[in-house]
Amino acid sequence: MLYAVGAVILFRSLTLLLQALFGPLKDIPGPFLTRFTRLWYLRSIYSGQAHWEEIALHRKFAKGGQFYAPVVRLGPNMFSITRPKKVVYGIGSKLPKSSWYEGWKHPSPDRWTLFQDRNMQRHAETRRKFQSMYALSSLLHYEPYVEAAQDVFNQRLVEMCQDGRTVNMHHWLQCYAFDVIANITFSRRFGFLDEGKDMAKMMASLDANLLFSSMAGVYSWAYPLLYKIMENVAGSGAAARTYLMKFNTKMIAQKETERAADKNAGRRHVPEEGTPRDFLSLAMDAEEDPEKKMTKYNVFMIGISNIIAGSDTTAVSLSSVLWHLIANPSTLQRLRVELDQAIEDGKMTPDRISFKQSQELTYFQACIKEGLRMCAATGLPLWREVPKGSGGVELFGHCFPEGTELGINTWVAHYDEDIWGPDATQFKPERWIDSSAEKLKIMDSMFMPFGLGSRTCIGRHISILEMNKVVPMIVSKFDFELLGKSDAMETETYWFVKPKDFRVVVKPRSK
Repeated sequence: MLYAVGAVILFRSLTLLLQALFGPLKDIPGPFLTRFTRLWYLRSIYSGQAHWEEIALHRKFAKGGQFYAPVVRLGPNMFSITRPKKVVYGIGSKLPKSSWYEGWKHPSPDRWTLFQDRNMQRHAETRRKFQSMYALSSLLHYEPYVEAAQDVFNQRLVEMCQDGRTVNMHHWLQCYAFDVIANITFSRRFGFLDEGKDMAKMMASLDANLLFSSMAGVYSWAYPLLYKIMENVAGSGAAARTYLMKFNTKMIAQKETERAADKNAGRRHVPEEGTPRDFLSLAMDAEEDPEKKMTKYNVFMIGISNIIAGSDTTAVSLSSVLWHLIANPSTLQRLRVELDQAIEDGKMTPDRISFKQSQELTYFQACIKEGLRMCAATGLPLWREVPKGSGGVELFGHCFPEGTELGINTWVAHYDEDIWGPDATQFKPERWIDSSAEKLKIMDSMFMPFGLGSRTCIGRHISILEMNKVVPMIVSKFDFELLGKSDAMETETYWFVKPKDFRVVVKPRSK
């Protein structure tokens, strides 16, 4: 047995050595260790600074006249690219998500969500079932759920003004995002805004799951065994994911019990037209309609996906927009002029703006887009795999063979000075207003805060709705004293990017 294991290790080592010395991709630059192992990339993820390290690598290996090297190596067959080429990410691309995404799912082949699913046909079929619930046209339907949480958040901010304490603003924005997505999904807030703390260990569980999944996916072949071992280890990412799945199952069971009670009492569980309907109710309605082919597991998928992806991403985006506004007083002042005029014109109140009205505020929309550019919610490459039978993929003068993993990091794309100019590191909403039509087209092609192509985040409109509703209220009514560094927002990433220090003192706005 030992001889067999030794022979396998020796064969693998020789293969990597020959590939590094004589392979067709031997000239692609990267840290020396990446030619032989994925350990460099694993360490980079663990450091929490992979987003900045990958930017630095593309800069380091750039040749004369280039801002970035177009391709750098992160592992023996893992390459970071700087352009979202259509062959990799375009609608109709034949490149599926790579094996890295296996680290985000349960090892059972029958358990998956839209985010993790590598089966392109199944993903497309499932997405079509969910599309109407997440569509832009559905946003007006969900506004009352957002406003209910926003009113509680407003009250918490007023209380912060009164006691003058230092608060972690990112934590409170995550409380807001969690209560909103809970309300939209289950018709009940989880109470984060009421208590101001991690309810039912949801935040801690999400953080543990992020670190575990992002690292486990690097060596996906070992993931099933690793998950089996770690699932019963308290505090581990595997145990955290199991906990989140059980929590979701409990919430679904409660909803089913409520619907059964309504049915037994002769009450219709479908309310009058125009009454808000949460995601779970809509999914369960569809489950009862054979033509819609919604399965019980599809209902489970909606709940767990909203819980895991629906709070962190929005909180990151809100933190970026608000932090950069506070750190740039002249920008904040220009935005307030626009908001004050909208209030004077009767288009909004300090407490409330409709999503439709928010779309008419040109500078505000530019601030939202620039905040999403400056701090994209994900900080690792969007990995795709060159499929078997494809014959390889031609990119940047190289032929990447079958089995190669290619990925663009949104942060690399969003800080490319060839696209955004020499002020790419600056928060400048004006770039979205003053640029020429041709320049805007180029910028939009590289703007990817919610992913790319057919795998674009299905819940992006919910996140956009939350930002458009709450940011005008916050900046219209409150001032903030930013503590800590103000020249750049410090962040860390284990897939989702989070601010490391967003301490503020909240004050009533002085006009």
